[in-house]
Amino acid sequence: MSSQYLKAVIFDVGGVVCRSPLLAISAYEREHGIPNNYINCAITGRGAHGAWQKFERGEMPLFSFYGAFGRELSDTTVNNVWYAEYCKRKGFECPRLPESLNINGRELFGRMMRESGAFDDVVVKAIHRIRGVGRWRVIALTNNFSKADADSIGEALPSAEEHPDFTVESELAFLGWEEGPTPPRLRALFDDFCDSSTLGMRKPEPEIYLLACKRNGIQPHEAVFLDDLGMNLKVAQTLGMETIHVPIGKSFGAIRVLEEKLGIDLTGDGEGASQVSHKL
Repeated sequence: MSSQYLKAVIFDVGGVVCRSPLLAISAYEREHGIPNNYINCAITGRGAHGAWQKFERGEMPLFSFYGAFGRELSDTTVNNVWYAEYCKRKGFECPRLPESLNINGRELFGRMMRESGAFDDVVVKAIHRIRGVGRWRVIALTNNFSKADADSIGEALPSAEEHPDFTVESELAFLGWEEGPTPPRLRALFDDFCDSSTLGMRKPEPEIYLLACKRNGIQPHEAVFLDDLGMNLKVAQTLGMETIHVPIGKSFGAIRVLEEKLGIDLTGDGEGASQVSHKL
């Protein structure tokens, strides 16, 4: 049944419009014998004050972030405690935890960015069809790194000893950012692009959801929000948004839910955005 009062569709980017960087984290953990989801627990355990969170708010230059990110992920003293608590909450048997780690923040972040550089064709097709109708605002709400452009990378250059072959161009290529952290072809999908690093706030802080609504002249209850992370969806629900969870690798099912809410065909093979059989 369609939700006739909706005025906007809000999409997360990494893990929804593009491939999830969590895939790169999982692969890294498998290769290095690190327990599954250990790195994500280490990132989220620091709340709003970790290197990852600061970088997403545009508060750290790139190479300073690399160093701090690696140090925090390698700190088994606190990370083991957080992971054991995670296992207990989930009802998992806690595996053997690492005694020491030496995670290279640059290597891992580079893998995450290259992984998340590919579009999800199912979601992109849905966006084109929604915009083709012209009835809803289509908004990106993303924890992203747009502020880390070529100019800002050059603000805090690495030492020649650590990175003897460094150039801004080579570093952008390493990250898969030849067109920048947010390529023009990605921005062009949306009516508005709300990026944490330029707005100075990030999900799941309620203020960034409210700002996205204010910028687009809507109330939270007039939006449906798609994200791959439960903690981001929970805040959106609290604010009154309708939400759709997009599990990794299962975007088709999420878009089917969205097409029911909007009352248009988002998954069929036909051209354009034809009406589905049920009434609006």
